[in-house]
Amino acid sequence: MQVTEATSDKTDKAWQALCTSLGKRGATVGKLFGMTCLKTITGKAFAGIFGDALVFKLASATHAKALALKGAVLFDPSGKGRPMKAWVVVPKAHAKHWTAFAKAAFSALGE
Repeated sequence: MQVTEATSDKTDKAWQALCTSLGKRGATVGKLFGMTCLKTITGKAFAGIFGDALVFKLASATHAKALALKGAVLFDPSGKGRPMKAWVVVPKAHAKHWTAFAKAAFSALGE
């Protein structure tokens, strides 16, 4: 999946706010699939910034809720039609959900 949009200031600010908020709970910033991501203290990635969207590793009802949003798709970092089933790309049109999805993804890892 290629990044088709540059990261807007609004998306970058939202991402930085998530990094700060979840950093207080032990999350760290790292790299995964060529994108900047948030990881648990044990190194498990759960969210990332991808162009003008955020990507979350979600489960169950939260995964279904995210995927039901208009424009949301499964994350395919290779761009070769092999999407990752747990990861959902949530476009900036749904930025109001980003904090909840990030917290759910972090909590689902039990850390």
